[in-house]
This record gives sequence, C-alpha cells and structure tokens, in this order.
Amino acid sequence: MTSFDSSPQLNAWRTLLALAVVFVMLATTGWTAVRHNKGDASPLEAALTAWEKGSIAGRALPDPDGPAGRLAHFFASLDTQQRNRLAARYPLAVGNMNGAPAELRYRANHIALGQARKVERQRMRDNRLSPLGKQEAERRMKRFGVMMRPGRQVLAFDPMGSGRMAEVFGDMDKARRVSVVVPGVDTNVLTFERTFRKYSAPVGMAKALYREERAVDPGARTAVIAWADYTAPVGIGVDAATAMRAEDGAKRLDSLVRGLPGRTPVALYCHSYGSVVCGVAARKLPPRVTDIAVAGSPGMRADSASQLGTKARVWATRDGDDWIQDVPNMEIGGLGHGADPVAVGFGARILSAAGARGHTGYFEPGTESLRNFAEIGTGAYRSVRCASDDDACRKGFSGTAAA
Repeated sequence: MTSFDSSPQLNAWRTLLALAVVFVMLATTGWTAVRHNKGDASPLEAALTAWEKGSIAGRALPDPDGPAGRLAHFFASLDTQQRNRLAARYPLAVGNMNGAPAELRYRANHIALGQARKVERQRMRDNRLSPLGKQEAERRMKRFGVMMRPGRQVLAFDPMGSGRMAEVFGDMDKARRVSVVVPGVDTNVLTFERTFRKYSAPVGMAKALYREERAVDPGARTAVIAWADYTAPVGIGVDAATAMRAEDGAKRLDSLVRGLPGRTPVALYCHSYGSVVCGVAARKLPPRVTDIAVAGSPGMRADSASQLGTKARVWATRDGDDWIQDVPNMEIGGLGHGADPVAVGFGARILSAAGARGHTGYFEPGTESLRNFAEIGTGAYRSVRCASDDDACRKGFSGTAAA
C-alpha cells in the first residue's frame, strides 16, 4: 500500500509519466471508442422500438426506459400468461428491462440467447467472413449455448458488438442482501466466464463470493450478481484511461440497483476499471447501496472517499504485487482516474488482501480479500479483517450493521 508524497518533483515526474503513457496508448491502440462497433445496428434497440409500438390485452405498453417502480407495477398488473406472452414476443426488451420480475427476465433472456445462437450459427457459414470471423462466431454460438443450460439465471443480455451480460446466483426474490460484482477491462460475452483462471472472470468472481457468503453465514439469504452489463474498455488503451465508458456504465449500474426487487441492502464489489464505474456512479446511487468495495483500483475519479458523495461505506484493498500500483494516480484533462483509494489520505477503510496474488486474484478461494467481501456481503462487519496499519477500518463497528 502506498501513501501520497507531496513532493513537487515527484508530482511532476508522475505527470510526465502519465502523459508519456497516454501518448503510447494513442500511438499503439488508437481511439477504440470511436472505431468499435461503428455503424452497427442494435438488436436491442430494434426490440425496444417494437415494444413501444406494441400492446397487451388492448393496453399500450409502458415506456421501457421509465422508472423501475412503474414498470414493476405494470408487470404486477398482468397475469402469468400475459407476462410470458410479452417475454416470448419481445425477449430482448423484457430480458433487459429493469423493473420486470427476475424470473420473467431469465425466461426472456433464455429465448433471446437461443435466437442469438442461431444468428451466430449462420455467421459461421457466411463466406463473407474471414476465418477469424467465423471462429469468433463459433465461440459466441457456443457461449450462448452454455448460458442457456438449465439453472442459469441470465438477468441481462445484449449480443450487440462484444456483448453485455449479467447473471444471478441465488434467489433474488428471497434474498435479504444482494452483492453486485462490477468487473473491469476486456469484459464481454466471451470473457464473461472462463475455465482457465476462472476467478478472474465475472462468473467465477460471483460464484466464489456467493459460496463464501454461505460459508461465513450458512443461514444468510443472499444473492450475487455477476454484472457485465456495460461496454468495458478493450485493453489498456485510451478508453481505460478516461471515464467515458465508466459514465455510461454508471448510469446502467444505477438503473440495475433501482430495479432490484424489494428494499434489500446492496453491496458493490468493483474490480480494476469497475472501480471507476462505481466511483462515477456513487453520488447518484440510491441509499440501499450500503457498501462499495474496490480492489486493484486505478482510482475512483475522486480525491477522497468523501468526494464520492455517498453515505455508503467505502472499502479498498490491493495486494502487494498488483501491477496497478505502478499506474500514476492523477487526473489531467480527463486522463487518469485520480487519487489512490488505498492511500492513507483517501479515507477508505483498508481491507486485508492476504493470500491474493496479482491483479486478478482478489476473488480466489482462500484469500482474505474474498473472505472480507463475504463478511461485508452478509453484514458481519465485526469479522472483517482490516489491513494491519488501518485503525480507521475497525472504528464504528460495535456490532453487525443493520441494513
């Protein structure tokens, strides 16, 4: 862990280093946000347009972008047959509609995945595609098939471009606490789940957290969401050095939280660039977000925890050999993400990450970082293992916190 040095010489050196890194990014990667997916049509947009023109039992369908509470009220006014009819008719729209019942979204996304799988199967035979294009189509086809297996609870799915996805572990409707894993760069439908290095992918992270929450409190009724429902930066390029992707992701994260059923408290676990998303979102997130924990963070677009504008507890952790510690913690002209969340002056509660290795090891079973995340997720704050030099982390927990 590091602390800030106020030396003007060091700050100037960091500024020059940051600018040098940015110029290298520009030269080697280009403006990925400009060129990626340019000109492509969106199946989800087409589905939402069709929804806006549709009706059920003589009633016009509500604005799909309306408040989650209003949409929830609309779906509650329908019978089961009517809800299922909408899921079958507008699967992409219903499957991505915050406010729709979770089980209905799972059903709709199962249908949407099947449709997308057929599209990729056709693309595999399209001679206009290069061999690499056909290979990617085959990988996507297989991924969509895996996500359609019994028991998978896909909460969000968009096949556009590199794709977006979210999956639930546990029973959302019965959960008394919900945890949301927000991943970083290079997250898409193909990297959503991995066999090799599985705990570096959103599904592996969320599964590990869900199992650990049940281990620390077998009676806990929790649900964990692997949330890759934003367009993450590709590689360590310009997108990763700015907040543009994070700003869009923050809006989507806020919409997700507001659309969750009930009033259960929510904890966010934000890894790498995901912590930028959480930092940008923090100010507008509803009060039900009680905890924001960041791991391997390049910064949260704030100089201190108090500047995030949230009443949620802010936690931070970083292991000793995470390369992210070598990234300059500053923001100049929109480049960079600001102060280091594990720095003493930032004001976050610093968690132990003993046992974690590298930038992607925080959700590995057996690590104190994962154990700490689970203690936070179940509300067992007194059991949290703080970093040895962070007395502030231990203050204020005379018992387990209320929701």
